[in-house]
Amino acid sequence: MSTVLNDQVLVLNRLWQAVNVCSVRRALTLLFEGNAQVVFGDGEGDYRTLNFQQWRDLSAADPEADGSVSTISFRIRVPRVILLMGFDRFPKKEVKFTRHNLFERDRNTCQYCGRVFDRHDLNLDHVIPRDRGGPTTWENIVCSCIPCNTRKANRTPAEAHMRLVRKPKRPKWRPFVQVSFGATMHDSWRHFLDVAYWNVELGSEVG
Repeated sequence: MSTVLNDQVLVLNRLWQAVNVCSVRRALTLLFEGNAQVVFGDGEGDYRTLNFQQWRDLSAADPEADGSVSTISFRIRVPRVILLMGFDRFPKKEVKFTRHNLFERDRNTCQYCGRVFDRHDLNLDHVIPRDRGGPTTWENIVCSCIPCNTRKANRTPAEAHMRLVRKPKRPKWRPFVQVSFGATMHDSWRHFLDVAYWNVELGSEVG
């Protein structure tokens, strides 16, 4: 059961927009406290919300439909999508400037030759070299494979006759996006992770 309780649940704000993922344990707590409701679909695009008691009643009718957890007195189905009752914003959180997030932004792709590599085979390169005044910022750091890094050496791309695949920028993706796409997505999430919506949010920063 502990494994099921750690499964991920998609979290929507009050406007039915995806804002986070949380564990099943956390989702059931929010549901029990009345801070969230389960979003339940009929498989044909129609969705309704159920409070804790309604979800419990539905679970009693078909407890094994999509996995369940046991309490002392009853079994309850695992929610896959929940709706927060009092939250209508996106989390305002800047993406941290870390090695991991630089690799995420560049999709493990050398920004000079365009090939995808294992992270162990990639370096982080200053587009304008540090000793030429190049800062260590989102706008001046890119992923580079070892051969391209060696070829570029302590030069600018123009001096090395190399071109960037894309201009490096500060990413604007939400922190939870990495989590949701990095995880195994449940089928019921897809309706809410609309392709057009994500393209608007991420734009050219990641592709």
